[in-house]
Amino acid sequence: MPAPTLPAHLGYVAVEGVIGAGKTTLARMLAERAGGKLVEEEFEENPFLDRFYGDRDRWALQTQLAFLASRFKQQKALAARDLFVDHVVSDYTFDKDRIFAHVTLDGDEVRLYETLYGIMEPSAPVPDLVVYLRSSVDRLLHNVALRGRSYESNMDPAYLTELVDAYDRYFFHYSKSPLLIVDSSRIDFVRETATFDELVRQIGSVRGGTAYFNPPATMQLAF
Repeated sequence: MPAPTLPAHLGYVAVEGVIGAGKTTLARMLAERAGGKLVEEEFEENPFLDRFYGDRDRWALQTQLAFLASRFKQQKALAARDLFVDHVVSDYTFDKDRIFAHVTLDGDEVRLYETLYGIMEPSAPVPDLVVYLRSSVDRLLHNVALRGRSYESNMDPAYLTELVDAYDRYFFHYSKSPLLIVDSSRIDFVRETATFDELVRQIGSVRGGTAYFNPPATMQLAF
């Protein structure tokens, strides 16, 4: 039996989740399985990111505006779809930036951000499906520690908790496109081929609304 892949109706899939949820890894795996194009967030090109993790209050606005400009540029390019590529898989949605902004900014900064976001958002393409990898803070911290990025070495658990809450609130009300919420806290779709295959099947089965993938006990791991 051939391995499951993305069906034709999912031309543009976006994978979302909090820092350390595994969204980039899953996006890469999906793009490879489908023979599609991968679009990755250019976070390492943000010149303010290191400083933000050292002093959130001081560098939040600069960091968010740099991300907003970078993501808008990518989204504009994505809107001009390559006719020779059947599937595009992204490791973020344009709305991600707004989720972070409402966690890190206050007052006039939020109002400035909302003005700029409102100008840009109508030009951003809407995915055919969003996959939200929902994870516990403990699992996120575990994954962040494993990848060993220097600027994430002192990641504040309280900040991750804020982000998890913000993501949950956002996706609880999400209706722009079909949505699959995946409980990814206790699964390993990287090393467990059967788990990844089942996740791909679940992704391909979503046709509208919000669906949930709660992995069975046989797929769950202890962390």
